[in-house]
Amino acid sequence: MENLIAYQKMLELTEYAYVAIRQFPKSEKYGLAADIKRQIYTILRLMVAANKRYFKKNTLQDMDIEHEVLRRQIEMARNLKFVPFKKFAILSAKVDEVGRLIGGWKKKLQQ
Repeated sequence: MENLIAYQKMLELTEYAYVAIRQFPKSEKYGLAADIKRQIYTILRLMVAANKRYFKKNTLQDMDIEHEVLRRQIEMARNLKFVPFKKFAILSAKVDEVGRLIGGWKKKLQQ
């Protein structure tokens, strides 16, 4: 699992997301912050499942959907000004990078 680049980048995203989430208002501790953390763990779980399964297509599609939901949650946090713009830009770049790797994984599977 450690040799899977998408998994490594997702771990980096997770670490940075925790730093960014710490700045959320306390009122969001069990709201959007908890939802983002849960979404990150869902994507990590799907990466492990996709890596282990022989038939990966459905798992990769589910992962792509969950990744898009994470992207929207982070945009919502920016719109609500829960995260400073600079941290949002870095977090968004990491989300994009993971998205590209998931897309590449799906593309490789289709060949």
